[in-house]
Amino acid sequence: MQIRGNTAAKIFAYLFSSFSLHMAINHKIIIITAPSGAGKTSITHHLMQHFPQLAFSVSAATRQARGSEKDGVDYYFMSAEDFKQKIQHNEFVEWEMVYEGKYYGTLKSEMERIWNNHQVPILDIDVKGAIHVKQQYPGSSLTIFIEPPSVDELKKRLQSRGTETEESLAARVNKASYEISFKDQFDRQVVNDHLETARAKAVQIVQEFLAS
Repeated sequence: MQIRGNTAAKIFAYLFSSFSLHMAINHKIIIITAPSGAGKTSITHHLMQHFPQLAFSVSAATRQARGSEKDGVDYYFMSAEDFKQKIQHNEFVEWEMVYEGKYYGTLKSEMERIWNNHQVPILDIDVKGAIHVKQQYPGSSLTIFIEPPSVDELKKRLQSRGTETEESLAARVNKASYEISFKDQFDRQVVNDHLETARAKAVQIVQEFLAS
């Protein structure tokens, strides 16, 4: 029995959409978020060393490169005009103007690049961006909130860096207190009271997610 053209086209379209949906569900994402100074970057690096199938998702930024930073490795550096154009073309999974005129975001093309390489993207992004990504990939993402043992301890860690003024320190601490209030919106929380313990907990969580 032959299948007529219109019927064949409908069957093909159905099969293709089903395949695309299956691929989308299996495109896993790991998102690590935390207030500044809570240790998310250290834990992200540890996870990448432990799981070779993870690939760091390089963010886009409108600031200038610092020191030995390289375009496409540390960030995708671009002008504010280029960034705004990509916003208009819906090319970001998430983006935010962190400071006046300073934009950061996650490009959809970066996610596709990692998936096409048969790897799982791991995002090290701020709390608001993490919530946006989770909303867009609710069935395939794992969000981990790295929590400091206390706001006072976080303040001490930021002070120890020696890079903050009294004004900027107060701003960061206030922002951290606000961000911690969103911790229950994430899949898992890891309290970074002791770094090695927090790393081990994060490894366990990611291991379970990747095996699911």
